[in-house]
Amino acid sequence: MAKPSNPSPSPRLLAAALVAVLVLLSADRAHVAEAVTCSASQLSSCVPAMTSSAPPSALCCSKMREQRPCLCGYIKNSSLREYLTSDDGKRVMRVCGVPYPTCT
Repeated sequence: MAKPSNPSPSPRLLAAALVAVLVLLSADRAHVAEAVTCSASQLSSCVPAMTSSAPPSALCCSKMREQRPCLCGYIKNSSLREYLTSDDGKRVMRVCGVPYPTCT
């Protein structure tokens, strides 16, 4: 005679599901905690490279990657646009591995 199936999940399965949910929630909170504060002054280390043919510094590239979500806002700012849209500004992004943003 066949054993009747148990429709309720095992305690181990429930514990594993709970751990998975907690890991996902903590990862999501960590991502929110790392949200970028847009501050164009964070890119000040990039100014020499954006205004000449000098290579960008490691600090510049780090800040450029960090400020990537803010680049469209900077491009829309008439005071900052010329730095980011210039050939040297685009070169700095390219060298730093930051794709030129497609802004809407």
